[in-house]
Amino acid sequence: MHYTATQAKNQFGVLCRQAKQAPVIVEKAGRPDTVLLSYEAYQRLSAPSPATDERRQFAQQYADWLTEQRKLVEDHGIWNDDVKVW
Repeated sequence: MHYTATQAKNQFGVLCRQAKQAPVIVEKAGRPDTVLLSYEAYQRLSAPSPATDERRQFAQQYADWLTEQRKLVEDHGIWNDDVKVW
């Protein structure tokens, strides 16, 4: 559902109810500007994904190794940076 910013201001309660069913897009100057969505939808979107947790755990577990590898790249570049893809 799309509403202008003026409509959203004047019908905020209605938009809040509609946002519980589906996201509501608010437009300014004819372009999408803001999205209203239910709190449950917001929680789902803002919750960390399992992949994010796995990356964080990997980075913590191998922090020393990652630091060493970054230093090698900084000092010597990427080992195959002169390879050309045909």
